[in-house]
Amino acid sequence: QASGGDDEIQQLQKALLDYLDENTETDASLLFSRKFYIAQWFRDTTMETEKAIKSQKDEDSSEGTHHAKDVETTGQIMHRAESRKKFLRSIIKTAPYQFSTLRINSDTVDYEDACLIVRYLASMRPFAQSFDIYLTQ
Repeated sequence: QASGGDDEIQQLQKALLDYLDENTETDASLLFSRKFYIAQWFRDTTMETEKAIKSQKDEDSSEGTHHAKDVETTGQIMHRAESRKKFLRSIIKTAPYQFSTLRINSDTVDYEDACLIVRYLASMRPFAQSFDIYLTQ
């Protein structure tokens, strides 16, 4: 189930990077944006992994018993993180102009779609998810 969500997010990330790549000729700042997003997603993966492993260790020490069915194992957390990082590394190693030629059966994303993707991906970030809590307080 988690990998399905990761696949969807990776498809959205790839679509956004495709859009940025296609438009770098008209706006050079999009190349910086592309690199920024890749770096931010890589950092997010590292932070989420550290947080998940820390919370798992906290649960293990407080309960003293393992509930393998309820909690992801460290191996599962690390495997998911490595697959995300592998995806991002493959994008980093690919030159922007080559990246657009790697698209397979993907629809072209226009400006409005790119804005929606950015908003959706931003809504998945911890600050955006906790914004309602800040407002209610």
